[in-house]
Amino acid sequence: MKKKYHHLANGTFRNPEGSKVIDMNFNWSFKVFNQEKKKLDMTFPESNIIKKEKVLLDLNNFQKEDYVAWIGHATFLLKLGGITIITDPVFSKNAGPLFFGPKRFTEPALKLNEIPRTDIFLLTHNHYDHQDMKTIMRFPYKESKVLLPLGLKKYFKINRFKDVNEMDWYDQIRINQNLKITLLPSVHWSKRSLTDTNKTLWGSYLIEYKGKKILFSCDTGVGKIYKELGDKYGPIDLTFINIGAYNFYPMASIKDSSAYHTNPEEALGLAKDLKSKKVIGMHWGTFVLSLEPILEPPLRFKQNAEKFGFKKDDAIIFKIGEFKLFKELFDTN
Repeated sequence: MKKKYHHLANGTFRNPEGSKVIDMNFNWSFKVFNQEKKKLDMTFPESNIIKKEKVLLDLNNFQKEDYVAWIGHATFLLKLGGITIITDPVFSKNAGPLFFGPKRFTEPALKLNEIPRTDIFLLTHNHYDHQDMKTIMRFPYKESKVLLPLGLKKYFKINRFKDVNEMDWYDQIRINQNLKITLLPSVHWSKRSLTDTNKTLWGSYLIEYKGKKILFSCDTGVGKIYKELGDKYGPIDLTFINIGAYNFYPMASIKDSSAYHTNPEEALGLAKDLKSKKVIGMHWGTFVLSLEPILEPPLRFKQNAEKFGFKKDDAIIFKIGEFKLFKELFDTN
């Protein structure tokens, strides 16, 4: 049987053919990063955060509705029929082992003990700002069905999750008659220690629900795979995609360019490749992972939407804690 391209002989994984490659002149330095980080204006407007009282009210009022709610970073709640999905849940104060790693500069919209009962736990990859072990250990709904890429099952089994499903790219799991989830490729990498680089897989999730298609694509860089996915699975009704963590200059030789995180314009371009009708920009407003101004990603995302064939209103930015009903998000034309 022919080995899949993304499976290497040494047991590690690689990105699809035609993916953007890392800048070979990139020279990571904690010293430089922290010096540059101090120059950032960390003022985050209260107008970008829904007050807790309203978040809890909406959570109660929309119990019988299909909705999407932003908790922060890449953590969303998606309610589809009687099924509630949570994506890359991170509720810790920092993204790193123990007390190390970037600190949150905005709080999650809900505390972990305030989230509704979840049926499905989606994990895209093992980086600390997505696979948060404190959250996994304390997660209140261990009966949730966990979907994750190859190599990550052990982290959930040791924390008493019972229904844990490792997936390779293009594997599908049918949840019920109306809901099917497929793991699709993304352009990224994996690492949690000095010895495990790319030993576990990463990916995006295609969620198909009652004839509608939702793609949760986080994290990803640019690659020709997205035109292929658009041709095979498109049009996509609603695409979630990262729009932050793209500027590592002066450590990188090029500003606003990352092999593993799309900048806002690249995100719009990938959404176009996917034949997306609407696109949600995420992965900003929570942690300082790179050196662009903290409010730049959503501004550039909205300002450039029309250049990529989207109406400004179809390039969607959530406030932290905001709920939107799917019937209002889906294109009904």
